[in-house]
Amino acid sequence: MKRRTLIQAAGAAAVAGAAAPLRAQNFPTRPITLICPWPAGGSTDVTMRALAEATAKHLPQPIVVENRPGAGGTLGIVALKSAQPDGHTVSQIPLGAFRIPHTQKVPWDPLADITYIIGITGYTFGVVVPANSPFKTFKDLVEWARANPGKLDYGSTGTGTSPHLTMEELALAQNVKFNHIPYKGSADLMTAILGGQIMAATDATGFAPHVEAGKLRLLVTWGERRTKRWPDVPTLKELGYGIVSNSPYGLGTSKGVDPAIVRMLHDAFKKGLEDPKHLATLERYDQDVWYRSSADYAEYARETFARERALMERLGLAKT
Repeated sequence: MKRRTLIQAAGAAAVAGAAAPLRAQNFPTRPITLICPWPAGGSTDVTMRALAEATAKHLPQPIVVENRPGAGGTLGIVALKSAQPDGHTVSQIPLGAFRIPHTQKVPWDPLADITYIIGITGYTFGVVVPANSPFKTFKDLVEWARANPGKLDYGSTGTGTSPHLTMEELALAQNVKFNHIPYKGSADLMTAILGGQIMAATDATGFAPHVEAGKLRLLVTWGERRTKRWPDVPTLKELGYGIVSNSPYGLGTSKGVDPAIVRMLHDAFKKGLEDPKHLATLERYDQDVWYRSSADYAEYARETFARERALMERLGLAKT
């Protein structure tokens, strides 16, 4: 009897072992949901839709982009945690995923609840003001804020995002106080500043069309060097603030997804990343390619999670 039980157990294990490659071989069995945790119409939404279209060419099922804005861009992670671990749900993983858990209690863990697929790109950030603003330079803005503590209303794409925290890091270093107003994403933020609801906005290059139309003035960008599109606009680094911020991001899926499926997703998205139409869309928003393999992206996540803890403590934002 015991021998028969052992044989049955061994047979069940063999069947289970054979089932995993079969599941991967048949993947995907339905459309893949790609979550963009930002509002429709913003730069991330536009570039992710271009990536989805390019990647779907290399899969037997379509990719459907679903917008879930709010919570600093982390609602996609919430969706990953509750989704079946079968690879059919994928989400953008913003940099805020590695810092928000240090500032507030969240029902997810960026290291325990995400399987990292691929690094994609980063942003060109900057500060814009209305075209009729009295601030002609970023120095003008900082000096006015210093003379009027807490009266400079600026908006960002959400609490805990890079546009928010870079401004707070700068405020701490310059001994100035800004009044931060968070929005759900670039589209809402642009509506607010164009409508005169705020004095300045920090954003990725969702502001580009409005700057080019003469409705907004770009005071500074946050990259390592000046952008090709706005070569006359200085960087924070060259102005002497010593800050570079580009907030790299990639894609992740649920924890426990079959590694063979993760490889399939990586390979398909890498081809989509390299597609000329997707690259052209990135260029339109001044976003550089930031490719990372699944293993390298997971390592980046571990290192960044630790580094962001130190930053939150330095800014006095870490939860106790």
